[in-house]
Amino acid sequence: MSEGTMQRAVKRLNRAVVCAAAVPVMFLAAACSSGSGSSDGAAETPAGDAKGSTSASASPTVQAAAYGKLPEACKALSGKTLGELVPKGAKSGKGGTSSDVSTRGSCSWNSLDNNGVKGSQFRWLNVSLLRFESDPSRGAGDKQAGAYYQKQVRDAGSVTGAKNSKSQPLSGTGDEATAIRYDLKKKEGTFKQQTVVARVENVVVTLDYNGAGLAGDGAPDAAELAKDAEKAAREVVAAVAEANGHSGASKPGKSPSGSASGSPSKQASPSASKSPAKSASPSASKN
Repeated sequence: MSEGTMQRAVKRLNRAVVCAAAVPVMFLAAACSSGSGSSDGAAETPAGDAKGSTSASASPTVQAAAYGKLPEACKALSGKTLGELVPKGAKSGKGGTSSDVSTRGSCSWNSLDNNGVKGSQFRWLNVSLLRFESDPSRGAGDKQAGAYYQKQVRDAGSVTGAKNSKSQPLSGTGDEATAIRYDLKKKEGTFKQQTVVARVENVVVTLDYNGAGLAGDGAPDAAELAKDAEKAAREVVAAVAEANGHSGASKPGKSPSGSASGSPSKQASPSASKSPAKSASPSASKN
């Protein structure tokens, strides 16, 4: 073998050795590259994606109030009923002021039957209505109305100076009703006070009715006054249902007319109505 041939053979052998040595290194590099890539991929995955995002909790909701309207207070009683309860003042109805007539309303009447030296008969009638709207922060309208109903009953039965006080539940007058009666002696005479508080769904009706014999005339019969007051209260409750598209005896369906979005914040937490004792005198009729 010539020297040139020998040199060429040595070079080929050296290249083969170098290539053979390079193969494991390439495999090792590829393996390291593969493992490193996998590790980096895991490190770049956001923690939130690994456990999934949590949706926001739904806002609390309450059932819509059954009634969304009130009848006009001065028209909640028929002319016939007014003629029986306040015969000399059936047309003297005076409505109370309200910033929202769909939420609250009131009306009062007074009657003085003057018989000269034989004395006089005085009657005073007041109707108040308060409607509660459902609100997530305050609860369902009927629940709010129920709490206010209880407060009105307590207030009506705790008038300073009341004598012979009696209280009893009434049936057939809304969802719940209570009649309170007592005597209140004033300088003009002894007043026979009748109060009926009733709740129908999310509306509370408070009806005050009293009478007195003045200038020597005898006091009216308390039982008769109570009977008239209860009849009038049922009539107002029926007017509430009718104002909302229901007959007086029917209950609202499952698709209430009220809206749950409104908030009664200012209207739904009123102070108790003025004590009827303060209005149960002839001087009160001037107000």
